[in-house]
Amino acid sequence: MKAAVVEAAGKRPVYTEFERPAPLAGHRIVDVTASALSHVARSKASGSHYSSASAFPFVAGLDGVGRDENGRRVYFFWPPSPYGALAEQCRVPDANCVALPDSIDDVSAAAIAIPGMSSWAALVERAKFVAGETVLINGATGTSGRLAVQIARHLGAGKIIVTGRDAAVLAELQQAGADVTISLTQNADALSRAFEAQFRETVDVVLDYVWGESARVMLIAAARTLDEHQPLRFVQIGAIGGAELSLPATVLRAAPISMLGSGIGSIPAAQILEAMQRVLAVAASAGFRIEAHAVPLAQIGEHWDTFSSRQRTVFVPQGV
Repeated sequence: MKAAVVEAAGKRPVYTEFERPAPLAGHRIVDVTASALSHVARSKASGSHYSSASAFPFVAGLDGVGRDENGRRVYFFWPPSPYGALAEQCRVPDANCVALPDSIDDVSAAAIAIPGMSSWAALVERAKFVAGETVLINGATGTSGRLAVQIARHLGAGKIIVTGRDAAVLAELQQAGADVTISLTQNADALSRAFEAQFRETVDVVLDYVWGESARVMLIAAARTLDEHQPLRFVQIGAIGGAELSLPATVLRAAPISMLGSGIGSIPAAQILEAMQRVLAVAASAGFRIEAHAVPLAQIGEHWDTFSSRQRTVFVPQGV
């Protein structure tokens, strides 16, 4: 079969032949119809992710959509190495497959599953979000952040505050339901004042897709502003602004701030899959929208290093 194969550490996948998966008890052979390119898929393939395979070659890709041996449309997640989702076929544990509703097409489902899960699981599983609470989304101008605004509103957020660097997208988010926008292009002092103004009015949950300097300024502003009756749950999801930050220890002593991580490892796989299933089940009726660009799997080399904050690349096998 054709697949996106990683042949050595640090090498990008190449479109080539790979042995078809053989049947295995407790698993399904899925004929793949769509698989989105994600940051996690890239980092697993490069060897930089903590779950990266140590044996080569293997097929890249950690989730996708297809049909199982019985012709059922399924979304699948985290296939065991050496088989990955960026192939014509993939072998997946039964427990890692969920039925897809007819209301969502294959490409849209592949595009929406992981970014939708990132905010749904962070809110429901980690933050234990309650309808009516205020949510601040740090880094809302990317695909995951824009979807997080829609999901927070769907789950009943009373107020949504968003941050980002793209002024045009921030304006779009305000039209889409965000109540307050904060530009991350401000200097640290101005940004701190903007955060303090929001914390004075109460922020219950932060979904942080950025980390780095903006998270540092935000946490210091929260510690300076919140009182003992204003607990804040800060959920760390992504790190596009930098993998590390230097934080004064007093931040975590001066205010009731709980810091949590959300992702593979901090949430059991079954709960991650359940969050994806819930997102996919309501995506159409809730009007969740994400821009997706479908390209042939054969073009994996041309698109592997391409990143867009406005749309997700979804690979489809030839002939699909």
